[in-house]
Amino acid sequence: MSSMMPAMGATSPHGELAMSMMWSRMPGQSWLGAATSFVAMWSVMMFAMMLPSLVPVLRRYRRSLVPVASPRAVTLTAIVAIAYMTVWAAVGAVIYPPGAMLASLATTLPTVARSIRVSAGLVVLASGALQLTPWKRVRLDCWRTAMECAHHRSANARGAWHHGVQLGAECVRCGAGLTASLLALGAMDPKVMVVLTVAGAVERLAPNADRVARLVGVAGVVAGAVMIARAVG
Repeated sequence: MSSMMPAMGATSPHGELAMSMMWSRMPGQSWLGAATSFVAMWSVMMFAMMLPSLVPVLRRYRRSLVPVASPRAVTLTAIVAIAYMTVWAAVGAVIYPPGAMLASLATTLPTVARSIRVSAGLVVLASGALQLTPWKRVRLDCWRTAMECAHHRSANARGAWHHGVQLGAECVRCGAGLTASLLALGAMDPKVMVVLTVAGAVERLAPNADRVARLVGVAGVVAGAVMIARAVG
């Protein structure tokens, strides 16, 4: 993994174009329409990336509903998943305005484009360093606690929704560094998505999660340093 992340440090012209298209409006599209399209695309992308981590959680929640009739249990499990993804959709709605503004400035001001490359490296480096902190270990512990508290929820729609929102909020906090790296490295780059999906799933599901998180952190620090060196070189 550490060998793959530095390779992603150099943003290609194609990657920069893809990122610009991700944040920009289409001809004739309103800002509201562009924001809606971004949030929809972001939600689908994050669902795909979080699915390896989410499936075991949903399976555990479904098992906690043993006394509940099967059709209702399926419905409640679906509510958990929808609430979870609603949290990630809200994240997309929050990050779109500053992202769109930076993309617009980068297309018109070369100095902004250069500074964004350096800033992206700094974000990846800082995100990697965050993986090495006690805060990250606490977040992983909180994620595992949120996974295991399903049986404390009432077997109704309200309880399922609250459980999904709690899972989503913990997932956002636990994955804050990796999400920031995703945005800095290129949210539409399939290679970036695959590497960060694997990293996020393994650090949450592996028995030695803390060690995995540290390895991911070291890879992020190296990748960020490479990106900065290339941007200022």
